[in-house]
Amino acid sequence: MKFIEGGVCAAKGFTAGGIHCGIRKNKEKRDLSIIYSETLAATAATYTTNLVKGAPLTVTKNNIADGYAQAVICNSGNANTCNFDGIEVAEKMCQLLADGLSIKASDVVVASTGVIGQRLDVTPIANSIPALISSLSENGSDNAAEGIMTTDTVKKEVAVEFEIGGKTCHIGGIAKGSGMIHPNMATMLVFITCDCAISPAMLQKALSGDIKNTFNMVSVDGDTSTNDMVTVMCNGMAGNDIIDSEGEAYNEFMKALNSVTMNLCRKIAGDGEGATKLLECKVTGAKDEATAKTVAKSVICSSLLKAAMFGADANWGRVLCAIGYSGADVDVNKIDVSFKSNAGEIPVCVNGAGIEFSEEFAKSILVEKEIEILISLKSGEASATAWGCDLTYEYVKINGDYRT
Repeated sequence: MKFIEGGVCAAKGFTAGGIHCGIRKNKEKRDLSIIYSETLAATAATYTTNLVKGAPLTVTKNNIADGYAQAVICNSGNANTCNFDGIEVAEKMCQLLADGLSIKASDVVVASTGVIGQRLDVTPIANSIPALISSLSENGSDNAAEGIMTTDTVKKEVAVEFEIGGKTCHIGGIAKGSGMIHPNMATMLVFITCDCAISPAMLQKALSGDIKNTFNMVSVDGDTSTNDMVTVMCNGMAGNDIIDSEGEAYNEFMKALNSVTMNLCRKIAGDGEGATKLLECKVTGAKDEATAKTVAKSVICSSLLKAAMFGADANWGRVLCAIGYSGADVDVNKIDVSFKSNAGEIPVCVNGAGIEFSEEFAKSILVEKEIEILISLKSGEASATAWGCDLTYEYVKINGDYRT
């Protein structure tokens, strides 16, 4: 397995593109994206657990109920959520793209991201469908990644090449996510494409299993979004024998999928609104996986800990505090904590109590761009990892006037 270029266009038979259609005021910013497969593709998705869901999620869920899709359309700048005509608009977007591509509207995945509670005028989208389709290119992943961005500061793309049954396969993805990110699936928009042959049922099984250890372990600000989802499309053009049961081929596919999702998780967490640092909390020695995940999530979600990391303050007491209120059944008298980065590693807590350490060395570790918070519970063999970012002044500034 190796990382390659191409994003969602790395897989055979997939093209992508993105344009500015007029939803966003900034004409230099793409706000409408497309992904297209030459052939019908097995498709799976997971959706936000927020009870308030964007209309596009409802339409997409209905469209891929048969396990297949062929194209994706996504706009940024308006979430199409909490609108009386939201379903109608989302369905219209599907029909417009389907007509332009000569496919069925029910084979379109539709998504929107942006401001909640403002009506989405479908007119600029309708007027731009020919230009959107014309933007399709084997090198179009970058433009598609830009078109789905909101407060993101960087595009998020990744692709991997791997083998199944002697056939070379490719899987790639793009993502958006910077704010309103909290572990409760899906908490961001992610579009993944693959040329591997796999049944819809096994693809859904793979995705549903993967997100438990990837996207569900990311938190930027504790807010679970209304619109977000992860979709995977596999068109089978790699020519491998179809994966329709668990086994070696399924395991290889899972590894490749996880390589893509894990990479996108880190990119999303590191690009949190106003963030200056990627935080990675690694919990080991837990009695079971549920305990490890609970502890890792609680620490990564702590506003006080996130603020301390912004200030490069080795305030390890905030780590213990977050573990203590997490609800996990742990022995607080066994907990060890260390901070680690490219500058080195420093233990700060042993058996639930502070130890002497160099504040100067600790600060040199915590001023780095990527920080690891290492926690050993010393009560078992289970482990888990969660990702987040620091909490900065800029986060408040961004969200103080996001709509106005």
